[in-house]
Amino acid sequence: SLEGVAVSSAAVSTEEQGNDIYPPAKRELSLHGIPFSRHCAHRVTDSEFEEADVVYVMDGSNYRILTSRFPKDRDKIRMLLDRDVSDPWYSGNFTLAYNDILRGCMGILDGLKSR
Repeated sequence: SLEGVAVSSAAVSTEEQGNDIYPPAKRELSLHGIPFSRHCAHRVTDSEFEEADVVYVMDGSNYRILTSRFPKDRDKIRMLLDRDVSDPWYSGNFTLAYNDILRGCMGILDGLKSR
């Protein structure tokens, strides 16, 4: 059981602010039987960051942006993988992105279970 664990998603910029999940990403989630509801993209707030125990980022650019914005708390910022997650915005490959994110999430879950 993972009582007390809460997960949320936020961006490092306002580029997609207010947007729902991208339709090809919804299709990929549906292919894997993963339920989702309407999502409203937003930039991570100071209070969200401060309340988080760990903040996972998808790529080195996100890592640099957040460590610059929150230099005192850089130890809580971690890469989801040991490399950048494949970005389907550029590759068009949502399956590869899904597999990367799944691998990263499974690693987090394994770490939480072992503590």
